[in-house]
Amino acid sequence: MPDSRADLLARIMDFAQREGLADRSLREIATGAGTSHRMLLYHFGSREGLLAAVVGAMEAQQRAAMSALAETAAGPAELMNGIWQQVSSPEVRPFVRLFFEVFALATRGEPGTAEVLPGLTSSWLADATAVAERLGIEPDPAALRLGVAVSRGLLLDLLAGATLEETTAAHDLFVQLAHDHTPS
Repeated sequence: MPDSRADLLARIMDFAQREGLADRSLREIATGAGTSHRMLLYHFGSREGLLAAVVGAMEAQQRAAMSALAETAAGPAELMNGIWQQVSSPEVRPFVRLFFEVFALATRGEPGTAEVLPGLTSSWLADATAVAERLGIEPDPAALRLGVAVSRGLLLDLLAGATLEETTAAHDLFVQLAHDHTPS
C-alpha cells in the first residue's frame, strides 16, 4: 500500500528536523524519509513543491502552538514571548531556514511554490486575531502584522549570525514597546 501524503510529510518533517533539507536532493530526502523519490514526486510534484508543503505544515504547527499558548498565557506579553521562544529555538531553526528559502522561491514564481505565498502572513493574522479575541483584546490588524514582521525580521537576523541573546533582547524591547502603546 503506498504511503499517504500525510504520512510522508510527517516522516519528511522528522528528517528535516534531524538533518535539514535546504541542501538535500530529492533522492536524499526520499532516502531520509524511507521512501522513493518517485513517491515524493507523486505526492508533491517537485522538490520545490515538497519544500513548500513542509513549510506550510510547520507554519500550521507553529500557529497551533500559538493558540495553545494563548490558553495559559497571563497576557499578550507572555504569549508573544512564548511564541518567540518556540520559533527561535534551535529545534525549529532548520524549518526557519527552509521558510526563507521557500519564500524566496515563491517570490520568484518557482513551480510548486505559488500556493504558499498568499497564506504566509494571512494565516498568522487570522489565527492571531482569533487569539486576541479569545484573550479579550480588540485585534489591531496593523499591530498583528507588525508583530509577524518583527518576528520574521529577527529570525532572519538570527540566521544571519546574530546571537539568540541579541535577537531575544530586541524581541523583548518590541514586546515592551507594544505593551506601552496598547490602549488601556
